[in-house]
Amino acid sequence: MRERNRLEASMTAIREIESELSDTLELAELSELDGDEELFDEAVTVLKKIHARAGRAELEALLSGEADSNDSYIEIHPGAGGTEAQDWAAMLTRMYSRWANDHGYKVEVIEEQAGEEAGLKSATLLVKGENAYGWLKTEAGVHRLVRISPYDSSARRHTSFASVWAYPLVDDTIEVDIPPNEVRTDTYRASGAGGQHINKTDSAIRLTYTPPGEEKPIVVACQADRSQHKNRATAWNMLRARVYELELQKREEAAQAEADSKTEIGWGRQIRSYVLQPYQMVKDLRTNVETSNTQGVLDGDLDEFMAAALAARIDDDNEAANE
Repeated sequence: MRERNRLEASMTAIREIESELSDTLELAELSELDGDEELFDEAVTVLKKIHARAGRAELEALLSGEADSNDSYIEIHPGAGGTEAQDWAAMLTRMYSRWANDHGYKVEVIEEQAGEEAGLKSATLLVKGENAYGWLKTEAGVHRLVRISPYDSSARRHTSFASVWAYPLVDDTIEVDIPPNEVRTDTYRASGAGGQHINKTDSAIRLTYTPPGEEKPIVVACQADRSQHKNRATAWNMLRARVYELELQKREEAAQAEADSKTEIGWGRQIRSYVLQPYQMVKDLRTNVETSNTQGVLDGDLDEFMAAALAARIDDDNEAANE
């Protein structure tokens, strides 16, 4: 039923674009015949908006991955560099929250660890909405920031790195078998806001699990709720999602290098550079899409980058299938 509703909504959107296009073209022809330049300019503006909607609808039609329509977790971790890198992680967390809110998605903070002076040591968000994972999976990798550090009294230019990792929320239609006796559970006191209770009980949960055949364990943590039971349930959902995403990675290994990009948060691994000094430029190193509107990007204007990365990814999949 969910698949049917998704397809129905896509078809409705296409029909609306077709109908609006036909009406606008008629309006443009009439304005041209009547010599009404103001009305003609208005029709051209509407046509440009229709063109943008059609382009997005085309990309959304290509979101046909097994879990593309699911909600998505997104994890952000700073690289080496202390306060500077932690502040960059906080900026990225804000950027993705703004992007999600601008597109009508709901955002829940699952886990957040504040830095010693500023910024974040880590953050996990749950983005809820249609095709959330399909879009956010294009953001997985290392992001590089170049700017004059606000934490450097000598006002020197600094380079910071942070990693972004997206993985789909596993719903009831997907079965992931994880033996409970192979998962280590740790409880600890949550940090941050929450009143007196949050500092008196070990309500936060951390799960550690090493999947068969893997060397590195998967670690997830949740401190979003006062209830340890609720945090435990959320942490298990996150763990299942991580294990499932790992399997998706193996299937798509030929088309993406996500696993390699997560091994080192530093030089040579970045997917996008955000340069604020000595000039203003955000450039995606996979697709060469770039813009000088750095503030707009940091405020969540990521559609152009996501669309190009998704299109490139689909092209790679098609080439691999043809070979």
